[in-house]
Amino acid sequence: MARGRGRLSGIELLPDEATPIIAWAAEQLQDRDRTQQEIYEEFFGKLQALQAEYRGELEFTIPSRSAFNRYSIKQATLTRRLAETREIAGAIAGKFDAKASDDLTLIAAEAIKTLVFEVVTAAGESGIDPKGAMNLASALFKAAQAQGVSTARRQKVEKEFASQVDQAVETVRKVNGMSAETAEAIKAQILGVRTQ
Repeated sequence: MARGRGRLSGIELLPDEATPIIAWAAEQLQDRDRTQQEIYEEFFGKLQALQAEYRGELEFTIPSRSAFNRYSIKQATLTRRLAETREIAGAIAGKFDAKASDDLTLIAAEAIKTLVFEVVTAAGESGIDPKGAMNLASALFKAAQAQGVSTARRQKVEKEFASQVDQAVETVRKVNGMSAETAEAIKAQILGVRTQ
């Protein structure tokens, strides 16, 4: 039997009505303008005000300082990972052209397929619950779909580029009166195709 995700934290147990307050706290923690203690005190006050607003109709336990501390550490880790991901994506985007980006998509799709295979293999006798199996199947399908889209996009871009090169060279050939052989040689050089 597959293991569950464990006990919910005090913040995860808060009702939906507290979602704006949780979002506010997360934003305050990311800004780093105030101390965690100051943010917790205001967070606590906002939750007390929410309880008072509902006059006992909305019952929940306000998370402790330690629960808020764990939440803030989790938020800091997530924020740092997102920042690193943005930096990596920015560096990759600056260095790769469309073809390299497609290659990267293909590599990532293969990595996802390998990961799915490893998860299924590692599950062994314990097996995977139906929801986990559905998630793995979805990831595998999306990876395969990304490969197909990437290949189709690259083929389309290459075809459009070849067409534009052909039109541009033909226009120059007519204006400058160059021979058809010279025009074909130029096209072959641009497109990387060898003439026979």
